[in-house]
Order: sequence, then C-alpha cells, then structure tokens
Amino acid sequence: MSLFSTMLKGENNLRRLALCSAFVMAVFLSGCQVRPLYGTSTTGDFGAQSSPVAAELAAIDIDDISARFANADSARVLYNELTFRLERGAGSEEKKYRLEILVDLNNAAVAIEQFADVPSAFTITMNSTFVMSDIETDETLTTGKTFRSASYDFSSQRFANQRALRDAQERVAKAVADDIATRLAGYFASRS
Repeated sequence: MSLFSTMLKGENNLRRLALCSAFVMAVFLSGCQVRPLYGTSTTGDFGAQSSPVAAELAAIDIDDISARFANADSARVLYNELTFRLERGAGSEEKKYRLEILVDLNNAAVAIEQFADVPSAFTITMNSTFVMSDIETDETLTTGKTFRSASYDFSSQRFANQRALRDAQERVAKAVADDIATRLAGYFASRS
C-alpha cells in the first residue's frame, strides 16, 4: 500500500467524521428557535404576532432620575433615552412595573499637557444602579449595575470645552440607557 492511498483512506475517515459531527450538530440545534426580541414575528397563520417583550417593556414606569450625584442634563438624557427605548414611541395604558435608577457621574483628567501642566483630555464615567419592581406587590423583580465611559478633549476655548463635556455626558447616558433596556428585555425574554 502506498503512502498516497493511506492518506486518502485517512482523508476519507476525516470526511466521515466531519459529516457525522455536522449531523449531530444539526440534531442538537434543531431544538433551538430564533425569535425577535422586540419586533413582530410571522407565524404559520395569517399576519404577525407581536412580541410579548415589547409589551412588557412598555409597561415599565420610570421614576424620576435624581440629579443629586450627576448633573440635570445627564439625568434628563438618560430618562428620555430609556423612555424611548422601553415604550418605542407607543406608550402603554397600564404600567405594571416601576424602574428606579440611581446615577453617579465622575469626571477625571487622563492627559496633561507637557509644559503647561493643564489637563488636555478627560474621561467621564456614569455609574448606574437600577431596580425594577412590581407596582402592585412592590416585589423586586430584577436589579443591576452598569457603567459607561467616554472621553473628550480639553482646549483653550471655553465654549468648545463646555460642548465637549455635554456631548460626552450625552454619549454615556445613551450607552447606559441601551444597556439597561437590553438587560430588562433579556429579563422579560427569559420569562416568556
């Protein structure tokens, strides 16, 4: 028997192993189902079926976010972004859940100009803790913590610095709102 025929025989065994493993994976994955988290899904029947997660998210009442440890602009952006992400512009007649959020905003210099000893770049970090509870029973359903950071440059222009700071605050507030909304959607999806 030549070396070439031995290699072909081994390659045949590899092909058989690959086909068997593909068949086994197909059997295991056939039980998986993919369904939309927020949107509608089409079923075998006529029309579309709306997602129960979207309805549950719209039933969340967001408490006012205190600007005690953050500025009012960041708290407002976080509140507005969460409202949009949870209600998706439709709203809900009846609120079943309460979402309480505590926000902390930190600003730190991360770069110093070499000969002037003044900051040239800052990083702003928003830490957020949230608690979702049932309105009727006041039972805590889920809690979580999240944080996001954004950096911005500091220059000799006062108004440019104010605008850069405000943009960084908006970016971290939007990122925190995305994370909270995703975690809440995951909570409802795991229950359905």
